Amino acid sequence: MKPSSMSTKERRALIRICVALFLFLVLFIIDKTVVLGSVFQGSAAWVFPFCLYLAVYLLIGYDVLWKALRNILHGQVLDENFLMCIATVGAFALAIYRGVTGQPIEGFDEACAVLLFYQVGEWFQGYATGKSRKSIAGLMDIRPDYANLLRADGSYEKTDPAEVCVGDTILINPGERVPLDGVVIKGASTLDTKALTGESLPQEAEAGSEVISGSVNLTSQLYVRVEKTFYDSTVSKILELVENAAGQKSKAENFITRFAKFYTPIVCGVALLLAVLPGLITGDWSTWVYRALAFLVVSCPCALVISIPLSFFAGIGAASKYGILVKGSNYLEKFDRANIFVFDKTGTLTKGNFAITKITPANNADEVLRLAALAEHASNHPIAQSIAARYGKPTDKGYTLTNVAGAGIIAEKDGDVILCGNEKLMEEHGIPFCRETDVGTVVYVARNGTFIGSLLITDEIKPEAKEVAGALNTMGCKTFMLTGDNAAIAKNVATETGLTGYRASLLPQDKVAEAERMLTEKKPKDVLCFVGDGINDAPVLMRSDIGIAMGGVGSDAAIEASDIVLMKDDLRGLPLAKRIARKTMAIVFENIVFSIAIKVAILILSAVGIANMWLAVFGDVGVAVLAILNAMRVNSKYQ
Repeated sequence: MKPSSMSTKERRALIRICVALFLFLVLFIIDKTVVLGSVFQGSAAWVFPFCLYLAVYLLIGYDVLWKALRNILHGQVLDENFLMCIATVGAFALAIYRGVTGQPIEGFDEACAVLLFYQVGEWFQGYATGKSRKSIAGLMDIRPDYANLLRADGSYEKTDPAEVCVGDTILINPGERVPLDGVVIKGASTLDTKALTGESLPQEAEAGSEVISGSVNLTSQLYVRVEKTFYDSTVSKILELVENAAGQKSKAENFITRFAKFYTPIVCGVALLLAVLPGLITGDWSTWVYRALAFLVVSCPCALVISIPLSFFAGIGAASKYGILVKGSNYLEKFDRANIFVFDKTGTLTKGNFAITKITPANNADEVLRLAALAEHASNHPIAQSIAARYGKPTDKGYTLTNVAGAGIIAEKDGDVILCGNEKLMEEHGIPFCRETDVGTVVYVARNGTFIGSLLITDEIKPEAKEVAGALNTMGCKTFMLTGDNAAIAKNVATETGLTGYRASLLPQDKVAEAERMLTEKKPKDVLCFVGDGINDAPVLMRSDIGIAMGGVGSDAAIEASDIVLMKDDLRGLPLAKRIARKTMAIVFENIVFSIAIKVAILILSAVGIANMWLAVFGDVGVAVLAILNAMRVNSKYQ
């Protein structure tokens, strides 16, 4: 464990523990060798060991005493600090009683040991939490401190990014973090997006390139026109996601919270009865008070209330280290049970890099392409952009463009009507057309009721799609695809990737209806995940049991609608997240069973007098430390 890996607070706490442990061991060895209670004679002989042990006790436990007092003043009585104080102060009182009554002094060393090992457990908790937080905290470093805003007189002023408006121009110097989403209007540079995507390869930026907030400018100055306000920017959305992740608790965490709420007052009542009732019957008050104090020490539910949330937090941290943002432990818990994965096609299973591979008829290719570009030039759809890119010439802008959902575009001007879309558009307007038989996205073009030709556009399947589908199928999951493309394209993609099923020719509203049908028909214990780009698929992302957004960087809809965001835009994050979730839940189960079993056993042994306070210390702190160390295994490497 490197000292540099600890915070200043952790380092100070460790030094205090080491000093207190050293003093305690010296004092304990001397006490067991020469018996400090016998150094002086008389009824006040207990004062000497009391003072020595009290110094160690206050050194290691002053903050626990203060927290217990503060919580009592705020009405929060039955917590772990209160239990520790009652048990240790009671042990001191019992030792004083034994000393005053001339009995062998017993309890000073155990009281110090209880607090000492309790602090060791607390330190391990803090260190483990800090280690798990590092990956998430790394994301918090993307928060920009300022923006260089261009003023009317040509000067630049450092200002709060929240005060910059859409349309303003900002200057980003080399080494500075991009404060807001925008478009480069001057300059060329290299951007480091590792904090956002986990991708180590820098990205090039030049005039016309989009830049996203949170990335770092590496080489040259960039002049950027702001496209989004700070609160709508990528960095703001990601920070909001990370900050709210801890608020979404899993069922296991909620169970532990409720368990501790009822468990603590019950064991306090049992301890009180254990101290009073047998004492009234036997008259041996010191023995039964001692057993009750040991019972209180071991009854503290530290192992559960610490290790279970820590296990989930470690799981979220481990996922974020690989560019997988999980919005809460409830989604991590649910993802472990995920067994139905439904994929969007374009941009998810495929690259979304469309290109025209065939124009029919070939002898009229220029006219088909010109008319298609005229109708599609104003659209941001990838297919429309591929048509405009292939044509590469200015088009007549005087046409009125009407988008027909799920069918295509109608362009009209002075009685000239151009139809550009799929076969549904042709059929709706009664236009005979030659159906394209090759696999791909087909765009049919007609003018004034006459069919002109068609364009065949294909999209490349992502190289990892087949690997991921195979991995999920091996894990016992079902994999489906929902797409608006025709059945031939859908079948080809499903066959290439190895999906177990698909549905084709779906309109956006059809995707929601299909997701609803699958949710209705699935078994109660099944968990359905929808994986999409988060832009056109937001309704399905929100309706599914778990919505998973691809390429969350730069996509507001993805971050808003999804429960898990794959920031690297890499499908391999799915089986990886599944392995992280599976390991997290296995460790949570181990900690619950182990902690409850050991505590119940030692509680019984303490009540019948077989276990002393030293064993009680192990039952409390030892189990907590072991559970915490077990929880830290979630942060192990997965790739």
